[in-house]
Amino acid sequence: MASFMLIFRGGDSPGDSPEQLQQHMQKWMAWFEGLTRAGAYKGVGAPLAPGGRSVRGSRKVVSDGPFAEAKDLVGGYAIVEASDLDAATEIARGCPTYEKNGAVEIRPVRAM
Repeated sequence: MASFMLIFRGGDSPGDSPEQLQQHMQKWMAWFEGLTRAGAYKGVGAPLAPGGRSVRGSRKVVSDGPFAEAKDLVGGYAIVEASDLDAATEIARGCPTYEKNGAVEIRPVRAM
C-alpha cells in the first residue's frame, strides 16, 4: 500500500443556508467514515483556516497569503492509503466536493 494526499480545492458555497451547509458537511463526515471503515483513511488531514504566510526564494521573503486565485484555494487535505494512483483516484471520486464544483488533487506521498 502507498500513501496519497488528497488536496481539496474550491467547492465553496457562499449562498448556502446554514441547513444546506450542515447537510453538505454530513456528506463529508459520511465519506470520511466510509474511508475509515475501509481502512483507507489514515486519520490525518483537516480543513484549513483562511490566511497564512509564504516564505519564498533564497532571500526568504515572507508574504501574507493565501496566494492562489480564490477559485483555486486549498480548503483542506487528507492522507489515504491505496494500492496505486488509480485506486487513490477512485477514492477521490467519492468526495462530496464535486457537488459544489470543487476539485481534488491526488498526490503520491514519497516514503522517507
